[in-house]
Amino acid sequence: MHRRRFLSTAISTVATLSAMPTLGQVQRKPNVLFLSVDDMNDYGFHETYAGVKMPYLSAFKKSALTFRHAYCTAPACVPSRASVFSGLYPHTTGAYRNGCDPWQKGMFPSIETIPELFKRNGYTTFGLGKNMHAPLPPEREKAMWDNEYYSGGFGPFIPEEHRITDQWWNAIPWEGPDEDFPDVTNSQATIEFLNKKHEKPFFIALGVWRPHTPFTAPKRFFDLYKDTDFAFPPPGYRDNDLDDVPQEGKRLAAVWGERFEVSGENNPEMWRKILTGYFATTSFADWSIGRVIEALDRSAYAENTIVVLWSDNGYHCGEKDHWEKTTLWEKSCLVPAALRVPGSRHNGEQCDRLVSLLDLYPTLVDYCQLSPPKQKLEGLSLRPLLEDPASRWDRPALTTYEENMSSVRDEQFRYILYPDGTEELYDHRIDPHEFTNLAKDRANDGVKARLRQAVPRSFAKSMGGRWG
Repeated sequence: MHRRRFLSTAISTVATLSAMPTLGQVQRKPNVLFLSVDDMNDYGFHETYAGVKMPYLSAFKKSALTFRHAYCTAPACVPSRASVFSGLYPHTTGAYRNGCDPWQKGMFPSIETIPELFKRNGYTTFGLGKNMHAPLPPEREKAMWDNEYYSGGFGPFIPEEHRITDQWWNAIPWEGPDEDFPDVTNSQATIEFLNKKHEKPFFIALGVWRPHTPFTAPKRFFDLYKDTDFAFPPPGYRDNDLDDVPQEGKRLAAVWGERFEVSGENNPEMWRKILTGYFATTSFADWSIGRVIEALDRSAYAENTIVVLWSDNGYHCGEKDHWEKTTLWEKSCLVPAALRVPGSRHNGEQCDRLVSLLDLYPTLVDYCQLSPPKQKLEGLSLRPLLEDPASRWDRPALTTYEENMSSVRDEQFRYILYPDGTEELYDHRIDPHEFTNLAKDRANDGVKARLRQAVPRSFAKSMGGRWG
């Protein structure tokens, strides 16, 4: 039904936006539903790992334009979200790592965030869950949101005896009520907001905490995989994969200490169990987000609301001998992303151009006809691709994890440059899992020189934080 509704019209996107149906007072601008998930990789979203169940987002993709190659600007929660909500690269702000707490120091107090800009432009702003994931002064939070903001947290947590290492839990089904999870209460509150009458256009930002650790979800999501015989190890894993990786890359792979040692190739049974937990929490996130999208589609706002879905970073599940994110490889940098602009004739299609999460802010400014923010945004509006997914788009995607530590991705290659000058180069047309580092092959010097042009010439001083 949703596919028919959003694909039936042949009029242009711009014309559609100007003619969208309204509720109550005439709305000249579209609403926005800005949905983020935490640590979701490509397994189920791009169907790269057979058996991962994501029925809700699979259905949503049939009514949206899916970006097959979307990349984060920083491979960790806090700096990635700081970049998305500010519209600035990490090398501009100095927010590279988790724990940097950007919104209270550096240039961030003078930056106008996405919700602040929407509020200044006359929108009602409503936010819940994991959005910034960094402390905000009370007055700043009030400037962003019209509602009383509630974030929640990573819990509920299973007993400590189920820890594998410090802050690393086994995968355990949750037998308590769904409402023990902030994702459930926040999704329900968002659904209730959508069921109310709103005279002004609205901007909703819902941040779902899963599939982030701990790998705990209501039991029914574990039951989805009870009899699933999925491929093992993950298709992107290869023994001795780090043999041709520079020392700096190996340091990033080892950032979480002994996690892979105790729950990877030395303990295949535990590895399988944690993989199942990641699948279960991915399906839980799928349901949490999906029921909000379904509520929107049942509401009076369905034809007048832009939907944006994104994850803050990707995720390793053993690839490159690593759990989680905070690397500069494809598994950390590639993120799920899809946008639904009502009436677009390309909804239900896929765009293969490389885009950045940095592009979300200017895209919303463009489509919602907002007065520009105080800072100059460094991304590009995705309107050309939303109106023609095959249109030319030559900018590579840049991901940074520290001063002088960057990864550049174009449609064929990934190039990584570390602070000590060591490099990695992978040809994705023949090596999608980045098994073979081609950086030392002199035949590729021209490719490296071209991609190196996208590496920042200067890096803002790091705001600190922690590795991992």
